[in-house]
Amino acid sequence: MVSSVDGSSARVEAPGSAIRRALAPGGGKGPLTWIATVVAIVVVFTLLNHRFASVENLRNVLQQASVPLILVVGASFVILMGSIDLSVQGVMAAAGMAWVLLVPNARGGTDLGPGAWAVGLGVGLALGLVTGLIYTKFRVPSFVVTLGTWNVGLGVATILYGDNLLPSITDDGLSGWPTRMTLGLPNAFWLAAIVVALGALVIGYTRFGRSMLAIGNNESMALVNGIPVTSVKVAAFGLAGLLSGLGGILATMQLGSGSPGVGAGQLFTVIPAAVIGGTALSGGEGGVLRSAFGVMLLIVLNNGLVLAGVSPDYQSGVFGAVLLLTIVVVAWPLRDRLRVAK
Repeated sequence: MVSSVDGSSARVEAPGSAIRRALAPGGGKGPLTWIATVVAIVVVFTLLNHRFASVENLRNVLQQASVPLILVVGASFVILMGSIDLSVQGVMAAAGMAWVLLVPNARGGTDLGPGAWAVGLGVGLALGLVTGLIYTKFRVPSFVVTLGTWNVGLGVATILYGDNLLPSITDDGLSGWPTRMTLGLPNAFWLAAIVVALGALVIGYTRFGRSMLAIGNNESMALVNGIPVTSVKVAAFGLAGLLSGLGGILATMQLGSGSPGVGAGQLFTVIPAAVIGGTALSGGEGGVLRSAFGVMLLIVLNNGLVLAGVSPDYQSGVFGAVLLLTIVVVAWPLRDRLRVAK
């Protein structure tokens, strides 16, 4: 059992306490507020367009949410330690491009089968581990290191993309897998749900998860209590890179071809989603399930604006304004626990 730190005194958390806190209606105001906000959004957009509440649109929303749900798990690991990972889009691009060039594609080449997955995920893991090592060994702020990794990943993807034929996936089984249904829901969503569940279990039931929370609460006290801070940080960045790689591969499958821009815009969904969910940027507070709630809130909001007929010229501005309002409404009950990172 690992101690977490609250102020100057150490507090011992029982296994699973993080998950119970996240779901408990009593501690409670946060999750209930998120659910109430989603319900309110659904009611409003259903009144504006009856197609919003259809089964077809539900599947569309889950399909759209699948990639950011995977990404937000890794992002939450890093944010819970009081750090931040801005490399998501670059790592997605590098991993997705490495994967697509090793499966049946329009350029031909070698089909490695399952080996392509190992290479794509390995690229994400390697970029994450290198980021973690630079961050911990050279004590460079995480946002600076991850900005560098973002550009390295984009550079790798651009070089692999080159100026040849578009590397479109020629295997219909691969390109169609994310949208195929299992038990009435898209395969991509089931994959994301499994990742979110595993992430929640890691935070709530493992020494590694509780160590990340302890580091986010008070790194010095975590070190005094025997937590291998450096190893935990490197591992967390490695897992974040691995999940960004998985997100990049899934996004490439959904797109049907490789592209250096496959992760465009994902960072600006994932980080706000984690904050909306109540995961404090200063660390030690929040969790994967809360961040997943935040993702669903943003995806539902964006989908509703499209179906409501808001002009594409105004969607970005309207989305930003509604996002700010949503953050205030959702975070207000948590304002005593949230801290602003300087």
